[in-house]
Amino acid sequence: MTDARLRHGRASLALSFFVQGVAFALLVTRIPAIQDRYGISDGLLPLFLAAVPVLAGAGSVATGKLVARRPPGSVLRWSQPVVLLSLLAVGAGSSVWQIALALGVFGLAVGALDASMNMLGVSLQQAYGRSIMLGFHATYSLGGILGASLSWAGAHWDVPLAVSYLPVVFVLLPAALLGSRWYVDGGGSASGRSADVADAGTTVRFRLLLPLCLVMAFAYIGDSTVSNWSAKYLQDVLGSSEELATVPYNAYMVTTLLGRAVGDLGVRRFGAAAVVRCGTVLAAVGFALVAVAPGPWTGLAGFTLLGLGLCVLVPQTFAAAGRRAVSYGGPGASNAAVARLNVFNYVGFLIGAPLVGGLGDAWSYRGAMLVPMLLVLVTLLYARSFEPEPDRYGVDHERPRTVDVGRSGNEV
Repeated sequence: MTDARLRHGRASLALSFFVQGVAFALLVTRIPAIQDRYGISDGLLPLFLAAVPVLAGAGSVATGKLVARRPPGSVLRWSQPVVLLSLLAVGAGSSVWQIALALGVFGLAVGALDASMNMLGVSLQQAYGRSIMLGFHATYSLGGILGASLSWAGAHWDVPLAVSYLPVVFVLLPAALLGSRWYVDGGGSASGRSADVADAGTTVRFRLLLPLCLVMAFAYIGDSTVSNWSAKYLQDVLGSSEELATVPYNAYMVTTLLGRAVGDLGVRRFGAAAVVRCGTVLAAVGFALVAVAPGPWTGLAGFTLLGLGLCVLVPQTFAAAGRRAVSYGGPGASNAAVARLNVFNYVGFLIGAPLVGGLGDAWSYRGAMLVPMLLVLVTLLYARSFEPEPDRYGVDHERPRTVDVGRSGNEV
């Protein structure tokens, strides 16, 4: 019963990561079509794009407060349908106020969804007693590849946004709702948490999480650099064809998926800190290769290597935050720690694109690629933050533990 319940919870959460990967890719890869549909000017577009991560950060913070009263599985259960329905609204509207409202709801719901998904992932990893977090993020990458492929098909055959989004939502929404029946809420849920443990976790959390918050922001600066600038860099700086310029991001996504698919095995064999160090070095080498590339194929190799390097940082940062919070604040501290850390996902996303673009325009795009390289290398200074912490509350992070499954009252 115990193993079956955990397996079902793991599979249902993996489905949620996959669905979110599809939904987010469908939005970001169709931005030009969205801009054309609503007549959004080039000057106004950055405001719309920046509003989504800002509101997502607000949604993540609100989720950190909400899970003090409701288990994260409940938050995920309602936020994922809202994300999918707001995506459909993005494609179905006709006025600027409608797209503003749809993107606003999308942003808030995405923040709640990202935070609650990773809360459940961290608690499940603690229940398993071994690394499984990279596997969840691998399914997100797989969903992103599928979503980007569907977007390409929609753009290629000039399918209207609403028509393109409707069948995807029609399939994924009931699947997500059905899968939500098997979410397993861990020890960080509201039930069974004493006020003094929660207060202790709140008191120490940010100071202990600061290194991980920086790693999260730097990882997303690197990720947003690839997603926003790889095509332009290959074509304008390295002289590739327009067709070849579309390849780096796809190659990056594929190696991200491959690295995450096998990354948990590396963590179990060598430890999280060693895997993070290895990923950091690979990412730095990838950025350096891009910066000095004599031609497009070398640049493509650099962006491909970046996927293998950066892919391990974010999942392991969430896992390390959960371990630190439990060790120093007790079982009730993990969810709030993950919610706070998740905000720096959006901080990195907001900073990355304008940072590289501004440096590229003012200086050179080759030089600009060295900045995220240096920021990612800072992770080496904080690698010890990914090592197991001495536990003050008696939780053994290396062995499976009893998990409160929320309102059902059962244990697994």
